[in-house]
Amino acid sequence: MKTKEWFIGLIVACLIASAALIACNPSSMAAPDITFTSITGEKIKLKDWQGNPVIVTFWATDCPGCIKEIPHLIELYRDYHERGLEIIAIAMYYDPPNHVVEMTRAKQLPYKVTLDLQAEHAKAFGDVRLTPTTFLIKPDGAIALHKIGEFDLADMKKRIESFIH
Repeated sequence: MKTKEWFIGLIVACLIASAALIACNPSSMAAPDITFTSITGEKIKLKDWQGNPVIVTFWATDCPGCIKEIPHLIELYRDYHERGLEIIAIAMYYDPPNHVVEMTRAKQLPYKVTLDLQAEHAKAFGDVRLTPTTFLIKPDGAIALHKIGEFDLADMKKRIESFIH
């Protein structure tokens, strides 16, 4: 009987743990306290942007979905930057820096772009490995959205609007 009770207790504990994991959503997680260096040499502390919504997007120059999202990111930046939105695009560690700089110029990206040569930013955001991966950070510093793959522009606009006064 003791074995059966122990087994039932283990199952209950597993169910509780599973429910806790399911209930744990990204909005309860804080964005990491990291500093970026843009491709122009500018130091950017993510915490300095607290009080504003921030999009952090991990991308690569050879990623079709990433390239497809660039016009959406430019549109978001142009529509909401004056109202506080910040965007930083983090090139993956395997992306050649000259490709990143070249594409940034060719696409005339108005937002900040940084390299992640040691994958430290990817690790800080939960070991990002797939591109595009986008995070929307609320003004209080909590992660409101963690999207692997292309984000939905209308949904992103709606979320940003809810954070801008």
